[in-house]
Amino acid sequence: MSEQGDRVGIDELLDRVREGLDRVEPKQAFAEAAEGALLVDIRYAALRDQDGLIPGALVVERNELEWRLDPQGSHRAPQAVSHDLRVVVICNEGYASSLAAASLRDLGLHRATDLIGGFQAWRAAGCPVEA
Repeated sequence: MSEQGDRVGIDELLDRVREGLDRVEPKQAFAEAAEGALLVDIRYAALRDQDGLIPGALVVERNELEWRLDPQGSHRAPQAVSHDLRVVVICNEGYASSLAAASLRDLGLHRATDLIGGFQAWRAAGCPVEA
């Protein structure tokens, strides 16, 4: 068992993970999507039903993310074509998405990142949302 000093709290882990990400603001994510980046919405169904969807975003529940986005995986989504794919992960407020993007980077998706502020920031920035 590790020493107490070896343990990392979630806030420190989030800070560490984000150091390796080039996180994007909503308008930048919108522009990148227009250039071929894949927006991936990992919010759970109740939030999507309540707040709406980002047009063109791939909806993948968080617990399926790695299986669906691994270009070598047998359960991959059709959009998961390459480890060079630019992926922008979107959660509700931009916390879980950072951890998810880091996990995708661990799979070799070296251009994966997340949306600062998540869906709530996307909507507040006036980016498109459909009911």
